[in-house]
Amino acid sequence: MSLAPLSGLNILLLDDEPMLRRQLTATLERLGADVTAAESLKVARPLAREMSFDFALLDLNLPDGTGIDLLRDHTFSDSTGVVMMTAEGGIASAVEAMKLGAIDFLTKPFEPELLALVLARARRTRQGARAAEHRKADSPEQSFFFGHALLPLEAQLRKIVSADQRMGSHLPPVLIQGETGTGKTTLARWIHSNGPRSSGPLVEANCAAIPDSLAESELFGHEKGSFTDARATRLGLFEAASGGTLFLDEITSLSPALQAKLLTTIEDGRIRRVGGSRDIPVDTRVIAAANRDLRDMVNARIFREDLFHRLDLFRVSIPPLRDRGDDVIALAEALLTRLSRRHHVPHRTLSATGRRRLSAYGWPGNVRELSHELQRALVFEEGDALNLDSLMGAVGPEPRTESSTPSNNAPQDAWFNSGFRFPDTGFSLEDAILRLIRQAMNQTGGNVSAAARRLGVSRDYLRYRLGGWKDGGKGAKPPEATAGE
Repeated sequence: MSLAPLSGLNILLLDDEPMLRRQLTATLERLGADVTAAESLKVARPLAREMSFDFALLDLNLPDGTGIDLLRDHTFSDSTGVVMMTAEGGIASAVEAMKLGAIDFLTKPFEPELLALVLARARRTRQGARAAEHRKADSPEQSFFFGHALLPLEAQLRKIVSADQRMGSHLPPVLIQGETGTGKTTLARWIHSNGPRSSGPLVEANCAAIPDSLAESELFGHEKGSFTDARATRLGLFEAASGGTLFLDEITSLSPALQAKLLTTIEDGRIRRVGGSRDIPVDTRVIAAANRDLRDMVNARIFREDLFHRLDLFRVSIPPLRDRGDDVIALAEALLTRLSRRHHVPHRTLSATGRRRLSAYGWPGNVRELSHELQRALVFEEGDALNLDSLMGAVGPEPRTESSTPSNNAPQDAWFNSGFRFPDTGFSLEDAILRLIRQAMNQTGGNVSAAARRLGVSRDYLRYRLGGWKDGGKGAKPPEATAGE
């Protein structure tokens, strides 16, 4: 799909000459930009506060001050490129404007097409710089995740990268599924930065954090006056991501009506702003993420089946950390290296106790929780080797060594506290078994296989006990409690 050179740009035009404003507005809009015009600082200041602009075109001399005043007041964010315009061409003003952050300075009169070339060139330069910055910032993280956390997904990821290279600019959606904290956002960034759109924008949105009343405007934009607070035309996330990627996290939070509009946009490559009467072409690749299985949500009639099939062309399912076995050790070591570099602290290793605790814990918060626990240990623990003391209560007491436990069966009863004594009134063995099962299930995040291994029983036996737990202890005769998988 061929787009105009300034497509998707949101531009503030500040000039007190009505004819020039109309001329520049017409030229920029013809080239695909969305222009908001102002004739004075009084009008421009609230617009700059309320809206996010890609570029601001500022006249030097205005009825109530100068365009440089907006630079001195830090009115714009670092993401807004400022171009100054003046009929006088004063060297001193140009130097001051550039020192304050302006990216260019044009002397009137100039051809409108010259301004369009300046903006198109600046856009390409900033996109390239942004892509390089993302690659520099994310390189250790991406290398870490691809080399460790996402190793089981390598075949799927290489399939996506290979397909992207063959398909060029028209890229299909990608669906990422995984529990909270497994690294879905990092994976979306990896797919974007390793695809043909890496030089374009990556716009990220958490659908669950957008109020229902604002979701349509947030995604598709709105026209000025389309509702009470719509005081200016606003680009939506699809337009902001045109030429790049839009990452929609927790997509299941979208209402059925928005799911239908999203489906239309993905299929047709066009959006219509709230209150608008025309379709606007967008060239945006969608990566969607969900922390629940979308097939289950389709079956429950919570998610549209047609949208699911449209998103499901490339699906990547990230396994939870509790199912990764000993990978958690390699993952933790890689994370420690990255965290030490980020926080400028000496590199630390894991002690034998720390490794045991890592393997024994169920990690319900997945990689995110692992990262937080390691940061906590780096801050609060002393010594070169980390014991992960914050996990001590979660995984139970330390096993005793043979030298301290005179038992011929130390591995099996290492968990047992030699200080335990039967109460005079006795206690319920059945209750003790159920308490141990409950603790094992909590520690493994509800993973039956992992809990069975920890208890030294088969999965069938544990499933029976879990059923009996829910039924108040009633049930059929249990299978043999032999060690299982």
